[in-house]
Amino acid sequence: MKAANIGKILGAFGLLLLLSSPFTLFLTSGSVALFATKAIAGAVLVGLYFATNFKQFGQFATRRSSFFFASASLMVAVTLCALVAINYIAFKKNQRWDLTEQKIFTLSPQTVATLQGLKEKVRAIVFVQPDHPAYEALQESLERYHQLAPEKFEYSFKDPRRHPDLTAKYELREGQTTVVLVRGEGVDEAHTSINVIGEDALTNAIYKLTKVSDQQVYFVVGHGEWMLDPLPSKPGTTPQRATTLSELKRQLAQEGYATRELNLGGGTTVPEDAALVVIAGAKAPFNVAEVESLRGYLAAGGRLVYFAEAYGAPGPHLDQLFAEYGLELDEGVVADAQFNSGSPYVVLSMFYGGHDIARPLRQRQLNIELPTARSINVLTTGLAAGVKPETVLLTSPFGWVETTPDDKPTPSQGEKAGQLTLVAASTRNTSGVPGQRFNEARLVVVGDSELLLDSNWGHEGNRNLVMNALGWATQQVEKITIRPPDRAASTLQLDADMLQRIRFVSTDLLPLSLLGVGLAIWLSRRNK
Repeated sequence: MKAANIGKILGAFGLLLLLSSPFTLFLTSGSVALFATKAIAGAVLVGLYFATNFKQFGQFATRRSSFFFASASLMVAVTLCALVAINYIAFKKNQRWDLTEQKIFTLSPQTVATLQGLKEKVRAIVFVQPDHPAYEALQESLERYHQLAPEKFEYSFKDPRRHPDLTAKYELREGQTTVVLVRGEGVDEAHTSINVIGEDALTNAIYKLTKVSDQQVYFVVGHGEWMLDPLPSKPGTTPQRATTLSELKRQLAQEGYATRELNLGGGTTVPEDAALVVIAGAKAPFNVAEVESLRGYLAAGGRLVYFAEAYGAPGPHLDQLFAEYGLELDEGVVADAQFNSGSPYVVLSMFYGGHDIARPLRQRQLNIELPTARSINVLTTGLAAGVKPETVLLTSPFGWVETTPDDKPTPSQGEKAGQLTLVAASTRNTSGVPGQRFNEARLVVVGDSELLLDSNWGHEGNRNLVMNALGWATQQVEKITIRPPDRAASTLQLDADMLQRIRFVSTDLLPLSLLGVGLAIWLSRRNK
């Protein structure tokens, strides 16, 4: 290739570098050194072009090459302008896509509903030093909340060392990262603080801050139900949590529920402040007095959620109460030969009814895993006046009730088979009844109680099913949602310098290199 042709190619590259150097300084990098390097290199390459093509300059204006040079210069200028315009539009629109597997940069439906439901402004004050490793991550997280509700959610960062007055006001511990959520002003101000700063904790703290009082949830005891808290451990040993409901209790506290125990022995009346009664895994039958207490509670508009124990019996009296509300527990354990998690007894279901509890689960196509479940028969006769039962969750069409469970379950003649009900709910209009608690009685029967255990609580579908059932039973529509999952953040931490280099390479160096190669190929072919 002739020196003149090489000079033209180098000149084209030089022109690219010269014209793009302001773009580098003001948009992609901001580095004066890179700007100067590109400008000088461009000037040198353009100089080489003039040095190798000086003999042709006298005839340049009369030759056809002048047209091609002008065309090439115009194409470079137009391309650079297009790149500037695209970057400017992208900056203004600021569209983002969450490509992470666990959607760690996307707010959950529960968070969205909580922020959209705010009636007064909430301010988040983050007490953390500017050089703290979590500073940027906290800022990004809070900015997502602010963008979703800019008029109702604001945040600010305070260095605790420079604001001792606020540190004393909110009783903060030295050296601990704390987010204080505040609503109201002056004497009407209310606040709460959190130290474990994740979406789940932050959203639930906002919800609790904006609610007047906690919902009282009573857990029935006295029939071998699962314990809310582990028993006190011996010194030097770790408490056994696998068979307790401590994770459920923690979740309830986060969502504005207060838990208490209730023994119905002797026909004890359900307390007046009860928003909900829960029976979690009762293994012994309920006696007449206990059932009458529950019957009176439901007849006045009470709410009850019953989690069945596969190898426990509620007893004939409680069975009769459930039948009045259109629900009947089948004897035996549900098995499914096809939709299971390794064992036919560990039933896997994504088959939902049309009930409100199941609506968000169905939309997100979340699977439910029940370790040892009992099926429920939804009755149509013998119901109390005004009762309306409805299916929430079913097995696949391959389910059956194993009446003699063993290690090799197979359907036998006479055993109930087909698409079985695993969760059902029932309502009854109680408006105007004497001693009315609420205007509608609500009963939910879940065919399994082991999904409540700490060892199983991490299952996202199960957790949302349980919390949605409690939210529906207490008539809190905003709590029928999908909560923030336990997301493992598989992210790459990048400092500011690395981000600047990535931005320079992706928006400056790479596009210019491709454009330069294209120009070089075009000039080489034209000069042949």
